[in-house]
Amino acid sequence: MERIDDLPGLQAFERIVALGSLTAAAAELGLSLAVISKRLAGFERRLGVRLINRNTRRLAVTDEGNLLYTHAVRIVAELAQARDAMARQQREISGLLKITAPYSFGRRRLVPLLAQFSALHPQLRIQLELSDDVLDLIAGGFDLAIRYGELRDSSMVARTLVQNRRILCASPEYLRRYGQPQRLSDLPRHRCIVTGAAPLTEWRFSSQRQTGPVRIVGHVVCNDGETAHAMALVGLGIVLKSVWDVADDLASGRLVQVLSKHAVSAAPLNAVYLRGHNRVPRVRAFIDFLRERLVSSPFVPARVTRELY
Repeated sequence: MERIDDLPGLQAFERIVALGSLTAAAAELGLSLAVISKRLAGFERRLGVRLINRNTRRLAVTDEGNLLYTHAVRIVAELAQARDAMARQQREISGLLKITAPYSFGRRRLVPLLAQFSALHPQLRIQLELSDDVLDLIAGGFDLAIRYGELRDSSMVARTLVQNRRILCASPEYLRRYGQPQRLSDLPRHRCIVTGAAPLTEWRFSSQRQTGPVRIVGHVVCNDGETAHAMALVGLGIVLKSVWDVADDLASGRLVQVLSKHAVSAAPLNAVYLRGHNRVPRVRAFIDFLRERLVSSPFVPARVTRELY
């Protein structure tokens, strides 16, 4: 006997036996009598066994047919359940939402938003992987990534969630001790915190007064953005950070923005996903939710919001 891999034939056979008629089975399945007769005949031929003896007036299920029917009922029912479950998932926000995001943004901004989204959709399961590396969405099985910067992979789509800006800030203690820089040319004389491997770097600004880089010699050099943030909080120097990383510290007064008239443009914050994946309800709903919450974020002080938008 050949393996049973003819699903349309199995479904036709199950309906014929259940309803006791080719005509009734054809009507239920939306097929013509000729098509359902052909499906049954082809199914029997591939199996190499007679399942139903039939003439113009009656059907008689063979022993082999009765044996197969007991299994066919369960298989067809389970397929129907699977189809219904998938249809519900297409209507509802459910299933597993797997996300990757940068460490700092994930901890400070994304986790509270995930809690809100989860409360709105209790049938949803969430898996979050934080990494500052650009992870492979396909290999990792991710629904989407939250990333800064331009998209380089043409198989992906990037939807901008919110514009981004990096700002200069320092602690009140640092500013009491060393004073406020009044112009960009003051920065090389200040104690700056540089993120990277080398103390010499350039901070690029764009404003009505000046466009171009300012060369900085880092008084403190650190290879981790979160640690550089912590260093600024304890008064080690002036740091250049995304507004999304320091907004709550600005709001509380733990950090103070300096040289606020000089814009430091940065790549926007994007939701990145595979082409067509935004048609999945949980992905589409989460991206819309993120964009709405981030644009109206209460974490960004009003003066910073005016400068950002």
